[in-house]
Amino acid sequence: MLRLICAACLLLITPPAWAQQVSAQDDRGVTVSLSQPARRIVSLAPHATELAFAAGAGSFVVGVTAFSDYPPAAKRIQPLGDSGKVDIERILALKPDLVLAWQSGNHSGDLAQLERLGVRIFVTEPRHLQDIPRLLRAVGRLAGTDVKAKRAATGFEQRMARLKNKFAARKPVSVFYQIWDAPLMTVNGEHLINDVIELCGGRNIFAVLTNLTPTISMESVVSLDPEVIFASGGLYQNEQVWKSWRRFSGMRAVRKEQMYFIHPDLIQRQTPRILEGAEHLCEQLDRAR
Repeated sequence: MLRLICAACLLLITPPAWAQQVSAQDDRGVTVSLSQPARRIVSLAPHATELAFAAGAGSFVVGVTAFSDYPPAAKRIQPLGDSGKVDIERILALKPDLVLAWQSGNHSGDLAQLERLGVRIFVTEPRHLQDIPRLLRAVGRLAGTDVKAKRAATGFEQRMARLKNKFAARKPVSVFYQIWDAPLMTVNGEHLINDVIELCGGRNIFAVLTNLTPTISMESVVSLDPEVIFASGGLYQNEQVWKSWRRFSGMRAVRKEQMYFIHPDLIQRQTPRILEGAEHLCEQLDRAR
């Protein structure tokens, strides 16, 4: 009887799992702590919305920014503005336990103001493929959905490993990845897309540049003579892009018709779906080989 009484007392003083303190380190190096798992989450970037749903916390998301269109359930949540400028009053009205932010996409002043008002903010800035499963696990900890988040993260890592084992060691293929045309822009070796190119056994011809998304000249692309050209972002399925390159008929990519589009949602969003874009890119590079 005494044991039963002690056990009952222990249950009374031990908070349930959902009420226990949780914490995770964000991409600023800040440890974000909550007294209990978040039940009202606001996402300030489309990729953060996808990460929350993938981590099993989609039912807790009460606010998103424009273009948060995946999964379909995210489109039913009223947007609070775009990533560049959010409506702080509307965010506060939602009384979020946690805000998922984007370091290079959200206005730093907006984030600072929210934090001054006592809002807990977890800042994301995924630059490498391994950052995606790390962030899935972190969001899962903060939302109390660890099991689903760990399952999603492990699945991503296994799928990434299969692609790496299949393609990374194959004959290198030189790649120019175009994200904009006027001015002409690409990605350097610190960009997430560069990780995808290397995963597939490609070599980014502008990896050594210092800016994350550098502006370059057509002449520099021609001189480096890539074997394959990819275009995405706002250029997706814009045939005018290829017309501008076809003037340079001596380039290997042009001469061999190795110029491809990839849907931006599958390559430029820092979410688990990036491996769908990676599979497409890997297949195109294999054709070039």
